[in-house]
Amino acid sequence: MELIYFATAFVCGFGIYQLKLPPLIGFLMAGFILNLAGYKSTELLETIASLGVTLLLFSIGLKLKISNLIKPQVWAPATLHIILSSALFSGFMLFLGVFALPLFVDLSWQSALLVGFALSFSSTVFAVKVLEERGEMASLHGKIAIGILVMQDIFAVIFLAVSTGQLPNIWALGLIIALPLFRPVMYWVLNRSKHGELLPLFGFFFALVAGYNAFEFAGLKGDLGALIVGMMFAPHKKAGELSKSLLSLKDILLVGFFLSIGLSAELTAHSLVVALVLVLIIPIKTLLYYILTNLFKLRARTSLLTAFSLANFSEFGLIVCAVAASTGMVTSEWLAVIAIAVSITFVIASPLNKRSNELYVKIERFLLKFESKTRLAEELPVNLNDTKIVIFGMGRIGTGAYETINATHPDVVAGIDIKPEVVDKHVKRGRRVLIADATDPDFWQRVNHSHVEMVMLAMPKHMQNIFALEQLQASGYKGQVTAIANYPDQQKELEEMGIDSTYNFYLEAGSGFAEHVKQTLFP
Repeated sequence: MELIYFATAFVCGFGIYQLKLPPLIGFLMAGFILNLAGYKSTELLETIASLGVTLLLFSIGLKLKISNLIKPQVWAPATLHIILSSALFSGFMLFLGVFALPLFVDLSWQSALLVGFALSFSSTVFAVKVLEERGEMASLHGKIAIGILVMQDIFAVIFLAVSTGQLPNIWALGLIIALPLFRPVMYWVLNRSKHGELLPLFGFFFALVAGYNAFEFAGLKGDLGALIVGMMFAPHKKAGELSKSLLSLKDILLVGFFLSIGLSAELTAHSLVVALVLVLIIPIKTLLYYILTNLFKLRARTSLLTAFSLANFSEFGLIVCAVAASTGMVTSEWLAVIAIAVSITFVIASPLNKRSNELYVKIERFLLKFESKTRLAEELPVNLNDTKIVIFGMGRIGTGAYETINATHPDVVAGIDIKPEVVDKHVKRGRRVLIADATDPDFWQRVNHSHVEMVMLAMPKHMQNIFALEQLQASGYKGQVTAIANYPDQQKELEEMGIDSTYNFYLEAGSGFAEHVKQTLFP
């Protein structure tokens, strides 16, 4: 049965991808198509979906630091949004109940507040998938969006503990004491796991055994355990490599999650109509995110892209409604309503996020009227005076290029990266590296590149280089541009856009290695 499900998911995902839309829309469509054909979710599929979400949260933890959560621009908007949106959404549903609309008429103020609380959450799965596809997990708006989602997860865990009466047991105290004590051992095991097939298995073990099951045993939510254990590994130098090793496995398992949403919904005319009505509040939800993040000194673009990443309903809403249905606070039909609403918002939010930069450019002048005049350190203007060569993306390739150029032509090259920790590392080593987002249209308006003769695009994601090239061309830059690519079709796409030269990392790395050997043997 599961083979049929995944085959259908591939066909739908492939078809949607040909329309230049994210494949996850196709996976959701596959679930609903199978549902209409009479298929239902199975225990194995639910297990696969659960494993995918757990690995996702573990992967988020690997990239998340406590310092990101305690920033006012993260915890304050997250808290205020939960309170305001819960009140607004519950009031909206009670208002519709006055007109005796189906399902709404049966809601008490307590049950309306609970459903409003469920609708206030945004999807962690969706946001991470979108940010990963765009290569924006390390961007400021990406980190703020993930931070807000983690805060929401914490609120959800607190609610589930209180509503079900399942408070943490005595083992929770032991777990809090044991985790920091075992951290050196966990690091030692990670170091000894090296780089092969043992590394993803290590992640699988610590996400599901040391994380999920340990927290479940202590009366805490297992997904929260996977997130916290992942955060414990975040400072380790192999955290990025561990995350990459889990990427393909996590993506396959998450297909099961998207399928299960469509397969689990009880499709009725009433549930479909109510779900469509609830989707109407998404603009209000998105606007709230924008206003609240803008209040805390974020630029208009950062606030807008953060809001777009969170412009959906969440799978946590299903969990909250399931608890409410089990206690009789809402009818089971509300589960179908939330499932359909979640799916619809995913379909709407996918193209919205894909074209977020284009939309920002169109409404930029209007948004700038409400932008805070004070800038965060991460968003200060960038100075490129006396710079002739600029390298975007200071990973291994960008760093190698910087060192090679700087060895013969010092003081003419500068590096730019979106990760503060990467910039700090390079600055400590005496390199001229600045923090900025090359895909940000505002960056190209704030920077003076009239003296820059060459731009090197060395960012890890192909789409990042594409967006940066588009913004560079739109800014009127006349110098040379070169970019890295992983595959020939990516090289072709860049060349068709008018780039001067491309460097295929996989094909030309061997040539570079051979050149190194020749210089060693025949100096």
